[in-house]
Amino acid sequence: MSKLPKITLYFWIMKICATTLGETAGDLLSMTLKVGYAASSLILVSLFAVALGAQLKSKVHHAFLYWAVILATSTAGTTMSDYMDRTLKLGYMKGSILLVSILMIVLAAWKYSEGSLSVEHIKTRKAELFYWFAILFSNTLGTALGDFLADDSGLGFAGGAALIGGLLGVIILGFYFTKISRVLLFWLAFILTRPFGATVGDVLTKASDQGGLNLGTLKASLVLLGILVAVIFYTKNRHPAVDLAPELTA
Repeated sequence: MSKLPKITLYFWIMKICATTLGETAGDLLSMTLKVGYAASSLILVSLFAVALGAQLKSKVHHAFLYWAVILATSTAGTTMSDYMDRTLKLGYMKGSILLVSILMIVLAAWKYSEGSLSVEHIKTRKAELFYWFAILFSNTLGTALGDFLADDSGLGFAGGAALIGGLLGVIILGFYFTKISRVLLFWLAFILTRPFGATVGDVLTKASDQGGLNLGTLKASLVLLGILVAVIFYTKNRHPAVDLAPELTA
């Protein structure tokens, strides 16, 4: 039995919610609570390791466990990216290029080792590890890319979110109206939902004079956590015969 969820509309709603929550929760720990980027990264990477260990030991799909690992990669990715970009002073552009390179290496190694990047054909522990490390680095990349678009590009938080949202719209059109590889479209969407979440998170938390809604990291995190938990419960408890969301095969 597959340990991964079906790729439906609900999956993408939860993915965007989890990655946005990862941005706000990571900032809550590192900046609002003043734990710092390095210490926050160590704490969150440790939590990721614990959650991943439980996921690897599981024999079946557990929705809350799966999304806990996704959330752990997203929060850890937020503080890791900030540590690289701000503490190590790589900057958003260099940080993004470095993380893109690492992600491409992980995906290439996965493809070479397993023959496919399809999430429907993860049958070995090695492929499962490749899957999770690809997610970890894609979520780390998303923070750096989202910050680059919001700060260095001049688009601002809302402009960055609009640009990434437009690119995701193009991918959706590609899915329905072209014969482009579904695996390629899946990973493009998966990678882009992270900077989309990062910029949306900034819109929610930043001050109004910075183009944000000034909710703060704590209030935004609580709202997003509530939405994520509610959608997980809904998808777990709805009748299996009633599937209003088309499955998007990857």
